[in-house]
Amino acid sequence: MTEENLIKKCASGNALAQKTFYEKFAGKMMGVCLRYAQDYEEAQDVMQDAFIKVFNNLPDYKKKGSLEGWVRRIVVNTALDSYRKNKKHIGNVDVDSVNYMLDDNAYIIENLNANDLLAIIDKLPAGYKIVFNLFAIEGYSHKEIAEMLAITTGTTKSNLARARQLLKEKIVAYKTGQKSQLL
Repeated sequence: MTEENLIKKCASGNALAQKTFYEKFAGKMMGVCLRYAQDYEEAQDVMQDAFIKVFNNLPDYKKKGSLEGWVRRIVVNTALDSYRKNKKHIGNVDVDSVNYMLDDNAYIIENLNANDLLAIIDKLPAGYKIVFNLFAIEGYSHKEIAEMLAITTGTTKSNLARARQLLKEKIVAYKTGQKSQLL
């Protein structure tokens, strides 16, 4: 079945097509949900809400860009809505109150497993984690993030800096063999 036919069938309410559509995108989109949620149950809720929005808005899909990108944007926006509704930006700090600077030493740890890195990111405070994911993984600018979260660009920059600092500390701990203390 072509993507266009799948979209048409889903938009008309065909349950089998909707199941096929869901199965096509569920794995990747659950990964997105998990990056923004505090736990698996919250990620499942976000995923369910996002796919309801996807199916409701599928007739409006304009075929500009990839379908996966369109679905991903809805999932990210749904995750952000959930965050705004439930978390109230706990841990946000304005850039003016940051009293430290990150050093410019960039380094890569070749032995760091991708799953370990994702687990470390997941343990960041909610505000830092959301900004880090939006900036470093999704590729949004500070201005876009500030608009999405209704915070200042200074706050997004501060949260990103603090997220990077915490990640650096945890990666250094990983490098020195303290892996059990990270996760």
